[in-house]
Amino acid sequence: MSMAQTTSYERTPDGAESGPQAIDLRATFERLRAATRTLAAPSYEERMDGLGRLADSVLRRQDEMVLAARSDFGNRSEYETKIAEVLMVLDGIKYMRKHLKSWMRPESRHVSMTYKPARASVHYQPLGVVGVISPWNYPFQLALAPAAAAIAAGNRVLVKPSEYTPASSETLKSILADAFDRDVASVVLGGPEVGEAFSRLPFDHLLYTGSTEVGRLVMKAAAENLVPVTLELGGKSPTILHPEYPIEKAAERIAWGKCVNAGQTCIAPDYVLVQESDVSQLTQALDATIRRYYPTLAQNPDYTAVVNPRHYERLGRLIGDAVAKGAHKIEINPAHEVLPKEGRKIAPTLLTGVNDDMRVMQEEIFGPVLPIVPYRTLDDAIAYVNARARPLALYYFDDDAKRARHVLERTVSGGACVNETLLHFGIEDMPFGGVGPSGMGAYHGKKGFLTFSHEKSVLYQAKWNATGLLAPPYGERIKKLLGFLLR
Repeated sequence: MSMAQTTSYERTPDGAESGPQAIDLRATFERLRAATRTLAAPSYEERMDGLGRLADSVLRRQDEMVLAARSDFGNRSEYETKIAEVLMVLDGIKYMRKHLKSWMRPESRHVSMTYKPARASVHYQPLGVVGVISPWNYPFQLALAPAAAAIAAGNRVLVKPSEYTPASSETLKSILADAFDRDVASVVLGGPEVGEAFSRLPFDHLLYTGSTEVGRLVMKAAAENLVPVTLELGGKSPTILHPEYPIEKAAERIAWGKCVNAGQTCIAPDYVLVQESDVSQLTQALDATIRRYYPTLAQNPDYTAVVNPRHYERLGRLIGDAVAKGAHKIEINPAHEVLPKEGRKIAPTLLTGVNDDMRVMQEEIFGPVLPIVPYRTLDDAIAYVNARARPLALYYFDDDAKRARHVLERTVSGGACVNETLLHFGIEDMPFGGVGPSGMGAYHGKKGFLTFSHEKSVLYQAKWNATGLLAPPYGERIKKLLGFLLR
């Protein structure tokens, strides 16, 4: 999503945008905000009902979701859509419904001797209207998962999906319309101008998933209204392979994590750090694994295409720049097919001999291209990771628990897997989010409920209390009391 203004939008005196789409956007937002001001916060029963209806809507429309994603991508694996979009959304909703009652319950908090016999507790209240700006790479899951968490917390939700996946956005709109009234959840469609206007609305919380570059602009726009933000960004997620771990076994998980959705995943392995003596063996293992996973590419329904010409050409430029600067390219095309440009399928590509001057080592790849970086010692690999921006995910392959703990303690990343890739994202009982340039804040499970809730601290004073002892006029009485309390 570009945040650049266009000539079709002009500033109004209050800083809002003008134009037909902006007027409709503002009206939709005001309708949701009015509901938060005039209607009582949704009860437990209402939230459970809403989440149940959302799950039913997703189940009913799963085939439409598959077809819409396939239309938007040119080819999108049916099973990747059902696993990553349908199953993960339903698992998340199931987890919320199971635990929502306990999450909503006020929590008692400790009261020190100074304030007794008063009681204290924290109450969880809806924030109000939550905005969700979702990306194109997982157009359903990355919109519906945060929307469901916001609904569980009792909020109203307004979603702005990506203009890059129009069919999926229309289906998403239908899913939410089937599940909720217009004053509970709505979807607004449009291009970058609508996205910019959306980020400037006075939400009670705004969640954005996308690039770090645009995340900065979203945060800047939200700051105009002091809107708190959760930023789910990306970056270059490293994989470290210890020489004692079986290379063929690691190659299976790395290749899977890299090739799902053709690498268009924010937590996909971005590059692999492997001991320099094992580079050749790893490339051979990855080549053999990918050939087994995808014996053909062009007409293979399991191998997803790049979403649009812009990203297809960007990936081509990354590969070309690396090769021009001395990298060795290993293109894995088992059937030696011609992959037409209009099909937007890029063969899985390994790059060796890379260096920091290459764009592929500077930018998030977001495609089926995997640089392989040699290291001498494990501490060298750790230092390599730590010299770069903190990533959204880190993957480490090693059966030695002590070394794994050493790597996890010495590196900082949004999340991590040991001997696996990607799957930590699906564990609903763990928060998901980035750190530093890879993001801010988190959601999933209880963390999502907390992210979209206001934690109100409440003190209940006892009928008989000693508050009067702290009131003026001060004198000998307060001296003795403080002498007791400050011992």
